[in-house]
Amino acid sequence: MADLSQAHRILFLNTLAFAICFACWTLNGVLVTFLVDKEIFNWSVVQIGWLLGIPVLTGSIMRLPMGILTDKFGGKIVHSALLILASIPLFLLPFATSFTVFAILSFLFGMVGTSFAVGVASTSVWYPKEWQGRALGIFGMGTAGASITPFLAPSLLSTFSENDPENGWKWLPVLYGSALLLMGIVFLIFAKNKKSEAQSKTVKQLLQPLKRVRVWRFGTYYFLVFGSFVTFSQWLLPNFMNVYHTTLVLGGIFTSCFSLPAGVVRAFGGFLSDKFGARKVMYWVLSSSVILSFLLLFPKMDITTSGSGLLASKAGTVTAVSPDKIVVDGKEYAISQKDESQPHSKFFPSKKTWQEVVVAENQKIQKKDLLAEGITQIHFEANMWVYLVLVILIGISWGIGSAAVYKHIPDYFPNEVGVIGGMVGLLGGLGGFFGPIIFGYLLSFTGFWTSSWLFILALSLTCLIWMHRVIVKMTKERLPEMAKDIDRK
Repeated sequence: MADLSQAHRILFLNTLAFAICFACWTLNGVLVTFLVDKEIFNWSVVQIGWLLGIPVLTGSIMRLPMGILTDKFGGKIVHSALLILASIPLFLLPFATSFTVFAILSFLFGMVGTSFAVGVASTSVWYPKEWQGRALGIFGMGTAGASITPFLAPSLLSTFSENDPENGWKWLPVLYGSALLLMGIVFLIFAKNKKSEAQSKTVKQLLQPLKRVRVWRFGTYYFLVFGSFVTFSQWLLPNFMNVYHTTLVLGGIFTSCFSLPAGVVRAFGGFLSDKFGARKVMYWVLSSSVILSFLLLFPKMDITTSGSGLLASKAGTVTAVSPDKIVVDGKEYAISQKDESQPHSKFFPSKKTWQEVVVAENQKIQKKDLLAEGITQIHFEANMWVYLVLVILIGISWGIGSAAVYKHIPDYFPNEVGVIGGMVGLLGGLGGFFGPIIFGYLLSFTGFWTSSWLFILALSLTCLIWMHRVIVKMTKERLPEMAKDIDRK
């Protein structure tokens, strides 16, 4: 019981540290936008993009080595060192006067993104197998820290800049650096160190599991569930503003409705993984991602296309033409009229069809000639509230899936949780870095904001099919007679 009590204390410290680190990791999203908007720095669009992406990239690519260090030296040493050292570039950020210096310091404080790999490795060594899913799920709730900065930082910047518009912003990185430093000191005082059984292995031995396809499969899952969470936390705001013409504030609230539940629900995902098994949970998560991304795929649209036209049943001469009929040598052809009174559906695609005359009086026609062209108009409102609900649901699904992915790791790699967790986390973080770039190209190519969901649909299907094929293969290898019996039935 004492060991479990100690484990709970470590879990609390790791989760709190992770939430603070995640809040710092997203600092540039608000700070850089503020500095450019207030014309304190005259950075180009390309430079802004780099400053937003650099911390995400650093926190992603460095997760693997930080996971290895945690396995070798223990979570207390690595986590406290990360918190304290990452505070230094934040304290130096107010002295940055050029893009280059700002970018270098952003690269350095972006290391806080590795807190996830450190926390996973240092949390898992304290808990027995039956507790792993819940513990890592609770720890993963720290991703909700990504919601802190969008809510807190804008009002803080406004307050700090009231009396000193040019230099007031400098207090924000100092405040964030102080939070990291204080958390690092708390970690040193109250945390207890515990190393993985893999501590005596060399780096080469620790990297051996990366040769296994299973690691990359887990990484692909995490690229979807976590990478998409990070990406849409940034992508949804311009989406709502462009498609539904929301204000910046309302769009931010809607985006938070996606990101906050997706982070908090990870604890529930850990519980479900412990109770029902991570594999079963991933089946539900990936299937949900396929269904919901398909529903989100359809854009807000008005499409006019060719419909069912009116053809002449025999040759002759057009003797009369009116809006509702055509007469050919005494034979009347009724024309479908456009029904302007038919309302559009607010929730489902609606269709209107009508016909427009393409012949004139005294015109000679042949059998099967077109008399009236068919017109079909499809209207889809893509109701904003329905869209928001679907977005929240897929975010919750990804949050549960993030916990389920990490439940797999201590089951399959109990002595390499740090390195495997770091590698899986790296791939997930890269999903958050490359996601906006991919979505930007898709939007530019297709002109559809919903093209991003096409990518998610394709990736979700890939993950689901890959997982199912592996499970079927494993079943046939371990239970060949049962598999044969199932095939016969």
